[in-house]
Amino acid sequence: MTVPLSPSLVLVPVDGSEESLTAVEYAVAIADEYDAAVHALYVVSEDMARAIDAGAVDDASLAADSEAFMQAVMNLVEDAGVSLSTSMAYGFSTRQLSRHPGSVVLDTAEELGADFVVVPREPVSGDPDEVLAKAAEYVLLYASQPILSV
Repeated sequence: MTVPLSPSLVLVPVDGSEESLTAVEYAVAIADEYDAAVHALYVVSEDMARAIDAGAVDDASLAADSEAFMQAVMNLVEDAGVSLSTSMAYGFSTRQLSRHPGSVVLDTAEELGADFVVVPREPVSGDPDEVLAKAAEYVLLYASQPILSV
């Protein structure tokens, strides 16, 4: 017997990349179709986390960059009339070896009760700095929720 899909909260991890903005578009379409809400989780990259820990990055600069990207996310979601919540998390830690962007995404999904996840897959460029590329395979392998990889 097939259980019909009826998500109430769609989680979409983002990292400031074009790929993650595309994932937001898919998350919004799913949320709109099923009258669900979207939660955008901004995942801070390993390089940025290390720079923050070392004091090499200005907090105001990081905040401005992430806020500008999240404004683009908010505009996409607002245009569709879908409810949006947001949060930010470090995808890596210099103190906690088990912290990985994939585990951060899945932990957030569990904490929020998200019942669908849209994750950007590895970009065609293969840019190693794309934090969510490192998360996609992990999320696909270990998520208990339905996943859409875009």
